[in-house]
Amino acid sequence: MHMTLIDWLIPLVLVSVLAAVGISTRKYGRSVAGFLAANRCAGRYLIALADARASIGLITLAWYFQQNYDVGFTSIWWGLAEGPVMIFLALTGWVAYRYRRTRALTLAQFLEMRYSRSFRIFCGFVAFAAGILNYGVFPGISARFLMHLTGLPQEFLVSGYHVDTYAALMIAMISTALFFIFLGGQVTVMLTDFLQGVFCNLVFAALTLWLLMKFPWSDLSETLLSVGNGKSLVNPAPSAMAAEENFNVTYWMIQIVILLYTAKAWQGDQGYNAAALSPHESKMANILNGWRFRVFMLITLVLPLCVRTMIEHPGYAVEGQALREAIAAMPAGEVSELRVPVALGSMLPAGLLGLVVAAMFGAYLGTDNAYLHSWGSILVQDVIMPIRQRLGFGPMRASRHILVIKFAILAVAIFGFAFSMTFRSPNERIAMYCNLTASLFFAGAGCAIIGGLYTRWGTTSAAWAGMLSGMTCAGVGIFTKEFGSVWQTWNGGALDLVHGFLVTVNACNGQLLGFVAMIVATAAYLTVSFASRKSFDLDQLLHRGKYAISEDADATERAIGADERRSFWEKIGIDRDFTGWDRIVTWVTLAWPIAGTILFAVGTPIIVLYPFEDASWLSFWHGYTYFTLVVGTAVVLWFAIGGFRDLARMLKLLKARGMNAEDDGSVDESPHGSQHG
Repeated sequence: MHMTLIDWLIPLVLVSVLAAVGISTRKYGRSVAGFLAANRCAGRYLIALADARASIGLITLAWYFQQNYDVGFTSIWWGLAEGPVMIFLALTGWVAYRYRRTRALTLAQFLEMRYSRSFRIFCGFVAFAAGILNYGVFPGISARFLMHLTGLPQEFLVSGYHVDTYAALMIAMISTALFFIFLGGQVTVMLTDFLQGVFCNLVFAALTLWLLMKFPWSDLSETLLSVGNGKSLVNPAPSAMAAEENFNVTYWMIQIVILLYTAKAWQGDQGYNAAALSPHESKMANILNGWRFRVFMLITLVLPLCVRTMIEHPGYAVEGQALREAIAAMPAGEVSELRVPVALGSMLPAGLLGLVVAAMFGAYLGTDNAYLHSWGSILVQDVIMPIRQRLGFGPMRASRHILVIKFAILAVAIFGFAFSMTFRSPNERIAMYCNLTASLFFAGAGCAIIGGLYTRWGTTSAAWAGMLSGMTCAGVGIFTKEFGSVWQTWNGGALDLVHGFLVTVNACNGQLLGFVAMIVATAAYLTVSFASRKSFDLDQLLHRGKYAISEDADATERAIGADERRSFWEKIGIDRDFTGWDRIVTWVTLAWPIAGTILFAVGTPIIVLYPFEDASWLSFWHGYTYFTLVVGTAVVLWFAIGGFRDLARMLKLLKARGMNAEDDGSVDESPHGSQHG
């Protein structure tokens, strides 16, 4: 199916509407706190839906399309193991609640408040370096996806000159993202991400329904059952997944640890971390996060399995022929990345194709907005500004400060374009590359964050030890995975040991290498902390007790004294800030992971000892698919209503609060570093 006029008009209309809305928010990004964190005026639904769009971009879709084409429904079962951690994160507000209480505008600002300015500068630079290395493949993968989805040619003529479509499309995409960021910073990013989130989720729900109608369950079943060679797409028993090398049981067990260890560590969406109206709103947004992926996860499962059916099922021999020919013409390394967009472009009818193109572009825009904003802001706030302050320079005017941040964001965008032009595809699955490059920062930062927020004995020396060891391990993994094949050709003499080491590391995937880096960093942090035996004043850092700030104090603190005993519910996280509706929302939200946890805990020993037949699993997944579609669509509507309410309140608060020139993310020189704002 080729793009028709209506298919081109739909994404153009979406971008035009977003531009009109973005222009109206320009005035709110003139203060540093407004540009970086929406002046801390965002509510729970707005954060949950907008942050979901920032966290889940077009590259994430490509990531999950690769994964679920390979493993199918088995990823859902092993993903249930995340349930206990999700419940813990939601109830306790793990990291998110205490981080918001510090009132830091960026993570590295918190690290200065907790450890030292030198550590802040170093971590800011490492976060920036890891971030742009991670982001560098985003524009290229997204551009290739959209090129194959829309059927654009490899090049086109302009005044007799041949223009590379790949480069031109990347320039257009990155320029659009920069336009929205430069309008009003985090206010514009959050507002447009929210609108895109509502639109994209509704389109994905419609696309899922259309796919299930076009590809009957009987055809999907035949295709899923035809996979052999020790690999099942429906049976999650370890014996049935023996041949899966990447997304196996080990991958999912490590993913559980990563969820807990890296909470708020990865800063690709750092503007959302400090944007909540209060610590309680941050906690509620964290609770609601359990719902935000339902429609998204379903489309990333149903779509690649329908594409697989189109390619392999004999009933689609005619329709699948062109797709098989297109796949055969692709470079071997790009097949897993591009077969889904090629299939989508060929199968969708006019109108629906345009909606999907608009949704995919919106998914790209949401993540690129957040990442460009984050990495540019981090370079300025956590590297340039602290160095400038250390050299004795006074604060910048807000307008100049924001201008410097914009130049940094532009530099990140230029790097992303150049990197994608020269580094077309990683040497492994997108998921593994992204996890490994991210671990360059969060392997060491995770222990520093958790230790800094939850212990009095975590020391600056320990933070340095954890950060340096984690970064070194991850760096060796990145180098070996991307360039180790060249060095592995060396052999003989003293190089035999190096050769063996490189072969061993290269045999591990990015997930496992990142996990090893986290273990090494944590061990270093604990060892040095216990050896130092120093104590830190957490009350001052978290603005508790005599350091409390009235607008951030929670209801439990206002109602009872520090020495009074808290109830059981308050101890597990449901404190006196929770209204009756908050409690209903919390338990309704947690019902899903609780049910999944029970199912996983009871079912896993059974399927390991007494594996079910694949046909039985197909019936289970059939019911799961339609149930998730119905519930997920209802959640999208629920979040949309709550989000528009939060949006109206945020705009009202932005007008009322005005600009605070001192709230610029700097930290005063003092024993514990009190921050401006």
